[in-house]
Amino acid sequence: VQLVESGGGLVQPGGSLRLSCAASRFSRFAFSTYDMSWFRQAPGKERELVAGITSGGGSTTYADSVKGRFTMSRDTAKNTVYLQMNSLKPEDTAVYYCKAAYFSAQYWGQGTQVTVSS
Repeated sequence: VQLVESGGGLVQPGGSLRLSCAASRFSRFAFSTYDMSWFRQAPGKERELVAGITSGGGSTTYADSVKGRFTMSRDTAKNTVYLQMNSLKPEDTAVYYCKAAYFSAQYWGQGTQVTVSS
C-alpha cells in the first residue's frame, strides 16, 4: 500500500488547510477495509495521533488538542482520506503523516509539512 499526503504549507494563525492522503497499490484488501489515521510530529517531540476514522467511516476519533477544529473524512471511491484543519494555531506546526492499518499491517506516508506562523 502506498500513501501520498498533500495539502500542507504555510498558513497564518486562525487559517485553514485541508490535507489529503491518496492510497494506492493495494494487494489483497481494498482501501475500504483499512482503518485510517493522521499523526503529526513536531521538532523534538514524539509522533502523536491527531485523528482516526474506521474502515467503514462510521466512527472518528480526535486528539483533545484538535477537537472542534479538525475534521477527518474518507472518500472510498477516490481511495482518499482528508483532514480539514480550521482555526490553526502555531502549536499545530508539524509534519503530518497518514497511516493505514489492517490488523497487524501498517503503512505510512512520507508526510507533509504544516507551518502555522504569522
